Amino acid sequence: MDDEERLAEIKEVLEELEELAADHVILVEGLKDKKALSSIGIEGEVFMIQSEGGPIKAAEYVSEHGGKAVILTDWDRRGGTIAHELENQLSSLGLMYDSRIRARLSFLCKKYIKDIESLDKLLERLSSDDHG
Repeated sequence: MDDEERLAEIKEVLEELEELAADHVILVEGLKDKKALSSIGIEGEVFMIQSEGGPIKAAEYVSEHGGKAVILTDWDRRGGTIAHELENQLSSLGLMYDSRIRARLSFLCKKYIKDIESLDKLLERLSSDDHG
């Protein structure tokens, strides 16, 4: 897969995320992740797991805000651990969650980045390579 194809697929995943953001809480690790999403146009309800109380609080928040979530932790070891804990907490409350977005972004981006906070910079780099 060349960078042009990679960029197109990442944009496709982000469009799907934008649609989900309308009625899902997006679960990210921290403020830098939230800012990166905002800078690429992903708005909506975002819960920052690290600064707002961890996976249990995140699941409670999702329960109080529509009952649907997108797990969007980083794809490093720590992010994987947090994602697994979120899945357990959300499932235990009978809440719906999407972990496909994270898996697809991980697959598409892991050659370049390991976290959500770098997503905006990666898009800029792949776009400029595209037009440079």
